[in-house]
Amino acid sequence: MTEEAKRAEQVAAVSRVTWVGLIVNVLLAAVKIVAGIMGNSRAVTADGIHSLSDLVTDVSLLVGVRMWTAPPDDAHPYGHQRYETLITAGIGLLLAAVAIGIVVDASIAYSGQHLRHVKLVALWAALASIVVKEILYRWTAHYGRLHRAPSVVANAWHHRSDALSSIPAGLSVLVALVFPELHWVDLVGSIIVAFFIMHAAWEVTLPAVNELVDKGVSKDTVESLKLLAASVDGVQDVHKVRTRYQGLAVFVDLHISVDGAISVEEGHAIADKVEALLQGSEYDVADALVHVDPHRSDRRPQQRRTRRRGQSL
Repeated sequence: MTEEAKRAEQVAAVSRVTWVGLIVNVLLAAVKIVAGIMGNSRAVTADGIHSLSDLVTDVSLLVGVRMWTAPPDDAHPYGHQRYETLITAGIGLLLAAVAIGIVVDASIAYSGQHLRHVKLVALWAALASIVVKEILYRWTAHYGRLHRAPSVVANAWHHRSDALSSIPAGLSVLVALVFPELHWVDLVGSIIVAFFIMHAAWEVTLPAVNELVDKGVSKDTVESLKLLAASVDGVQDVHKVRTRYQGLAVFVDLHISVDGAISVEEGHAIADKVEALLQGSEYDVADALVHVDPHRSDRRPQQRRTRRRGQSL
C-alpha cells in the first residue's frame, strides 16, 4: 500500500470514528443536561457539560487529521505529526478546564445553599451514560491503536472519563433519593466527577507535553537500540544515541565506529544495515540517522581546552 493510500485510509478511519463519537456526545449531553436540570442534580448536569466538552475534541480531530497525516514538505521535513500532539495536549487542557469549572460551580452552590431534592430522571440519565460511553471508549480506543493515532486514543480516554464520571454522579443521585435529608451528597458527587476528569486530563496531557519538549525513550530502550546496532557485522562501537518521539514513532540519531581502514562505501553499507535493523525492530523506529566514525583502539576522550584569564592558548 502506498503512503498516499495509507494516509487516505487513516483519514477515513479517524473521521468515521470521530463522527460517531460526535453524534453520540450530542445526544448524551442533551439527555444529561436536561435530566440534570429536571432532576435537580448538579452532578448529572456537570456530567452533561463534560459530554458537551467532548464535542470540541471531536471537531478538533475532524479538522486536524488532514493536517497531521499530510506528507513531509520543505517547511516540515519531519512531517506534520506534531499537529496531532498539539491537539492531544489541547484535549487534556480542555478536560482540566472542565474539571475546575465543575468544582467552582459546586462550591458556589454549597456556599449559597442552592440545594434541591433530586429526582429519579437524573439517575436514569447517569446509568445510560455509563453504558453508552464505555462502549464508545472501547470502540474508539481499538481504532486509535489500530491506526496508530494517539489523538484518537486520547479522545477515547475522554469517553472513558465521561463513563467513569457518570458513576459517582449516579451514586450521589441514588443516595440522595434513598436518603432525602442528604441532598448535599449531589454536590459531593459533582466534585468527585471533577477529580475523575482532572485525572484523565493529566493522563492525556503529560505524554503530549513530553513529546513537545523532545523527551526521549527510556534508558532501557536506548540500551536495547545500542545492542541492536552493535549486533551488525562491522560495528565496533555505538555511542551518542539520541531519540525523540513524533506521535507513536521514534526518531533515532546515533554514531557507530567501524574499522578506519575500510572504504567509505563499506562504512556506508554498514550504516545502511544498522538503519534497516532499527527500523524493522519492535521499538517503532520511523527513521534512523547513523553517523559513521573511524574506530581507533587508542582513542581517548577529548578534553576541552580552557583558557585562564591572562593566559593564551
